[in-house]
Amino acid sequence: MSHAHDHDPTVPRGALIAAALLLLFTMALTGAVRLGWIPQSGDPDGSRMAQNIVPVQERELRFTDHADGAVIVTDAATGETVSEIGFGEGGFVRATMRRMAKARMAQGIGSEPPFRLTLWENGALSLSDPQTGREAEIHGFGADHSATFAEMLKEPVT
Repeated sequence: MSHAHDHDPTVPRGALIAAALLLLFTMALTGAVRLGWIPQSGDPDGSRMAQNIVPVQERELRFTDHADGAVIVTDAATGETVSEIGFGEGGFVRATMRRMAKARMAQGIGSEPPFRLTLWENGALSLSDPQTGREAEIHGFGADHSATFAEMLKEPVT
């Protein structure tokens, strides 16, 4: 028994034209953003600058791995312990710091220079590495992760 097909298996001309127009529009939009004709919304620093959003609070921090698997977070200015993240805890903090440390290692920078944790007046949090220029927008990963880093900005109650 033969199952011959009598229709042409090509894509309809209208669909090809629509796909070509979509591709051209996407390329034009990308080019306009690249050339600065359209502001780049994926640039947090540029967006904050355009809106005159300034830091409300900053703290320079060091992250140190201990032999038992804990990560100790200290204030770079005072040396006081800000947070202790036990082995198997703080996966988001560990992943964020792993990415930052990898960038430092690639440039031959050690762990001594501190990182900068910033709370912006719009409520956003960012962690930056002045040594490499890398920045992590913490608020983009949800309230729980933001709260973990926000705790590191708090001064100890005496």
